[in-house]
Amino acid sequence: MWSVRLSDSQRDALRFLVEAQDEAGHSLTAALEALDLARWDDLPDAQLPWDRVAELAAVQGIGEADVVWDLATGLPLGSSGRAVEPGQAAA
Repeated sequence: MWSVRLSDSQRDALRFLVEAQDEAGHSLTAALEALDLARWDDLPDAQLPWDRVAELAAVQGIGEADVVWDLATGLPLGSSGRAVEPGQAAA
């Protein structure tokens, strides 16, 4: 995973380059969404519910970063608290 800090004009230029691609598949659509959300770090009230993240990490026996990744990608949580991959039955 890469992490970069972009100015508004750099972010707009990158968005233009992605939008200029002939086929916008799942990855490019997700990249555009990520660019739209990229400024969240600059917002003072943008916070994650760390107590819930820590709880889910403990229940699943994984790191907090993995829980944040699962939540960010929109994976639903099964009754066991584990993220459910598409096509799997919720446990």
